[in-house]
Amino acid sequence: MASKRVLVVGLGNMGMSHALAYTRIPGVEVVGVCTRHIDQVKLPEALQGAKRFKDFDTALAELKPDIVSVNSLPDTHAEFAIKAMEAGAHVFVEKPLAESVERAQAVVDTARRTGRKLVVGYILRQHPSWIRFIEIARELGTPLVFRMNLNQQSNGETWAWHKRLMDSFPPIVDCGVHYVDVMCQMTKAKPIRVQAMGTRLTDEVKEYNYGVLQVAFDDGSVGWYEAGWGPMMSETAFFVKDVIGPKGSVSIVMAENSGGVKSDDINAHVKTNQILWHHADMAKPDERIDMTDEPGHDDLCEREQRYLIRAIDDDIDLGDHMDDAVKSLRIVIAADQSVKTGEAVRL
Repeated sequence: MASKRVLVVGLGNMGMSHALAYTRIPGVEVVGVCTRHIDQVKLPEALQGAKRFKDFDTALAELKPDIVSVNSLPDTHAEFAIKAMEAGAHVFVEKPLAESVERAQAVVDTARRTGRKLVVGYILRQHPSWIRFIEIARELGTPLVFRMNLNQQSNGETWAWHKRLMDSFPPIVDCGVHYVDVMCQMTKAKPIRVQAMGTRLTDEVKEYNYGVLQVAFDDGSVGWYEAGWGPMMSETAFFVKDVIGPKGSVSIVMAENSGGVKSDDINAHVKTNQILWHHADMAKPDERIDMTDEPGHDDLCEREQRYLIRAIDDDIDLGDHMDDAVKSLRIVIAADQSVKTGEAVRL
């Protein structure tokens, strides 16, 4: 069987991790890499054989790849994904899927029409600890309360990266889709209302760099998500992942000896360390489930790419995966609308 030929677009934090992930998978070859400033990029040895491009359309036309991995800035995700599928390629695209719900739906519709596989970069869906976290939450009864945040005290290079991301989206949209997606997996109920507040804490960005959203579901479940980026952010309570139901609660907690974790460390964002399961029936003691031996960020990127390849080889139906990506985006886009109008948004 001929190897699958991959074009990787965007070589920032996520793009480089995904590109290197492909080089570790048998039967896959990275034939091209593309980014606007390709002449300034020093490629690691594993990618030295890839052809370099600064223009996506040129790369797509010349290489005719089997797979396109889209890791560019969010406002190009939909355009590149649609062009790739129209050209016959399967697509991995980082979240958020698009800059609007309408464009996200257009990407999904293109995947269905062309019969191409589309995997969206919800990295936590490939994480064994987060899968377990979601399974336990589903055992807590109905309704559920979700309490989640990811604040990042970013400085230097990470702050520069966040400022580039905020040219497209505020943090509660860009980061929020991950954790709203987790909420939607925990309750299959329909989201009905979103309200949010945000504020700009620096003149260095045009968008608000701190925001908090609240979402209500039709089974009575409610949740909040908070995200702030920048050198002014507090390191206190930067990582809250907590779910409460009638039968108890489940939380992702840091072990007592895990000190020194920084909020802008991308590896810390996927680490669970321990899951704490509290039972409302006090006859059962709290359970601490050790998760220290879990995959790191680069391992998870590889799992995402292996999932796409398995979907291609085994013709896995990705309909729910794609529809969920649109659903979570709809919620966070509504939150952004709520920040800007000062009104709650009915879904």
